[in-house]
Amino acid sequence: MIPVAAALSAAAVALSKGANVVDRGARNINSPILWAGFLVGVLALLAVDLYFASRRSGVQPFRSALAWSLFWIALSFAFGGFVWTRYGGESGLEFFAGYMLEKSLSVDNLFVFVLIFGSLRIPPEHQHRVLFWGVLGALLLRGSLILTGVALVHRYHWVIMLFGAVLVFTALKLAFGKGDDGAPIDSWLVRLVKRHLPISDTIEGPHFFLRRAGRLVASPLFLALVAAESADLIFALDSIPAVFAVTDDSFLVFSSNVCALLGLRALYFVVSGALAKLRYLKPGLAAILFFVGAKMLLVHVVDVPTGTSIIVIASILGAAMLASLLWPQRD
Repeated sequence: MIPVAAALSAAAVALSKGANVVDRGARNINSPILWAGFLVGVLALLAVDLYFASRRSGVQPFRSALAWSLFWIALSFAFGGFVWTRYGGESGLEFFAGYMLEKSLSVDNLFVFVLIFGSLRIPPEHQHRVLFWGVLGALLLRGSLILTGVALVHRYHWVIMLFGAVLVFTALKLAFGKGDDGAPIDSWLVRLVKRHLPISDTIEGPHFFLRRAGRLVASPLFLALVAAESADLIFALDSIPAVFAVTDDSFLVFSSNVCALLGLRALYFVVSGALAKLRYLKPGLAAILFFVGAKMLLVHVVDVPTGTSIIVIASILGAAMLASLLWPQRD
């Protein structure tokens, strides 16, 4: 994440020093062709990811996970470059700002994945399957929430300030709370599943459902998937409003969210072991949420350029991770 933050920050600094930004409007960024092409591309990439995930029978090696993480990041940067070139510098900046914001906030999802897998004792060799279907479900869920949010913002512009107030409250809660992420396996959705479905006590292969004595029972893997989806619903209510601080364009909001989520499965296997050592990451995420929330609350008072937003977000994230490395948590 530090190289990504540094790259985005450097790009934004270069822009702020005099690069000419082309206004959006030369071409329609919300054209049906662009939407269709993006969705087809995402489905094709998910099919490729599913193919390789289904062929993997053991734990995903670190080098493989790192290669996939870099692949998804490079692909997102390439798509952002395409948006910049074809639809103007302002659209490109808004995409990169949204992607950087969503990528940093998605780290909170990784904390919860660690808790879920630990609580349900999901073996490492089966975690990638839960993560893949969890990300796919998150894409469908966030797509519907994004379309709803865009419609609300365009119809009632004061909703921006309501979103900002929610983000500021969330930031303060994250910064001054007790540091407890809650119990993701005790969510209302998990309790609903336990109440209406028989749950197996053991995991037998990478299957979400098992057949016992002639009847179908849910595997702990399915319970982990439900817990992950219910947790992502909570995170989506924070991260989706946050992206409206940098853009209210429906395609840019959707595409930046999707690009940030696509590499989440591989990123988990890269940083899951180091998450516990990043003691200042949570305060950093709280500071990012507070910044974007305050920006939305003051939208009619202060106009913060998109390039400045990228610099602030990248600087906060980079400082939090650097501080975690310099002053690690003591045992």
